Amino acid sequence: MKKIPVTIKLSAINPGADSTRRRGFVFILLAGIFIGSFRNAEAEACGFIFDRFQLTLENGWRTESAGPFYYSQQNESETTWALPPFYSSDKKPAVEAREDDFLYPLLTRTRYGLERRWQFGQLLSTSGGQEQNGAAKKRLTLFPLYFSQRSPDASLDYTAWVPFYGRIKDRLFHDEIYFVMFPFFAETRKRDVVTDNYVYPIVSVRHGDGLSGWQVWPLAGSEHKDVTTRTNGFGDSETVGGHDKSFYLWPLHLKQDTGIGTDNPEKFRAAIPLYAYSRSPKRDSTTVLWPFFTWIDERGKQYHEWQGPWPFVIFARGEGKTTSRVFPVFSRSHNAEKENNSYLWPVWQFQRTHADPLDQQRTRVLFYLYARLAEKNTSTGAEKVRLDMWPFFTWHRDFSGNERLQVLAPVEPAVPDNPGIERNWSPLWSFWRAEDNGKTGASSRSLLWNLYRRETAPAHKKVSLLFGLFQYQSSGENRRTRLFYVTVAQTPAAPK
Repeated sequence: MKKIPVTIKLSAINPGADSTRRRGFVFILLAGIFIGSFRNAEAEACGFIFDRFQLTLENGWRTESAGPFYYSQQNESETTWALPPFYSSDKKPAVEAREDDFLYPLLTRTRYGLERRWQFGQLLSTSGGQEQNGAAKKRLTLFPLYFSQRSPDASLDYTAWVPFYGRIKDRLFHDEIYFVMFPFFAETRKRDVVTDNYVYPIVSVRHGDGLSGWQVWPLAGSEHKDVTTRTNGFGDSETVGGHDKSFYLWPLHLKQDTGIGTDNPEKFRAAIPLYAYSRSPKRDSTTVLWPFFTWIDERGKQYHEWQGPWPFVIFARGEGKTTSRVFPVFSRSHNAEKENNSYLWPVWQFQRTHADPLDQQRTRVLFYLYARLAEKNTSTGAEKVRLDMWPFFTWHRDFSGNERLQVLAPVEPAVPDNPGIERNWSPLWSFWRAEDNGKTGASSRSLLWNLYRRETAPAHKKVSLLFGLFQYQSSGENRRTRLFYVTVAQTPAAPK
């Protein structure tokens, strides 16, 4: 019997075999390209797999790998490396500063000289440093439950377990806070004024330099301060005005005499919400049905103002201020240094500050949908401009003429010039970057995390496309074209 040869294709038995081989081939090809690029010293571009290039706006180098998920950068004063958005490290050796971010702003660690701090969610934090007298200190905070500080100088130590018992120094806007079963008792000190609170904020007693007072809120309260003197930062003695303040059935009856002993003593009386008025040599103000209808004679700043109903309708006229507001339809206000206008707020807003040598102008449409900020030095004529259109792009030009464009900016318009956002988050969504150096003429363009990259300067040009599979470079009369990391065309420089 004649034997008939039979050929059996493995793909017929296993239909996925061909696709598996194809995937394996693609993987080997990409791996070969990646490894081959490193073996070749001339190749520095593999698209978003790996790229190393000179910085455009300053002297230094930047390396990017795995698309937006790794980069390192070094210039003359700063070294940064990051694994966005998980971690970044930024060092400035000249000023002994370092910042480490973990899922910014969740966990951050900063160091500046001898000062150190780390925080977790702005709730748990530790810090260390020195007082002005050179004493070291360490702080631990679990806000708002626990506060502590330790130092070789025992007078700086404190511990507080809120609300049970404790003492806090130089925090929470006071020089010192002592409490037991807060709010039943708390004693605070700010400069020379000490306030004892019982069932805060109902009962309190205050005393200080020429000062004494008490209150049982909202029933009644009274406070008196004598005219005193103090030495200012220049070593000169200056007068600190006295005052008399009292209230009954707050806020139905309020009485305050402030600035006693100065050139501008003021009397204030109120029965809220019926009326309130103040009288002084520089300013008179009268309000009916507080806070809606007010008349102001501002003699010190030279203008008159009418409000009614506040804050929707305001008109002011005089050398010191001119305002016309019917909110939200329109508002126009200006004086010698500032201008503030809006139409159909918040559809369009404009603000300007002019105080030589600074001239600053800000325009906004719907808050962050469109924003333009320009700062000009009137002495030199140099101008800095930032332009944002949320969430599409952010662009800015500095005083040196350097420009940078980032396409896709979902966070940057709301928190401009935030180094933490720029280090940890911006690389993830900035799929188009463009930079131009105003002094050297150098420029760079990057699409999809260096899948396409172009660098130009007066003396050279470099183009890389598709993982660096296509590369073109020119320098003077020298031209070189590479395909699959193999030089296919080259024009040598002319012999000297």
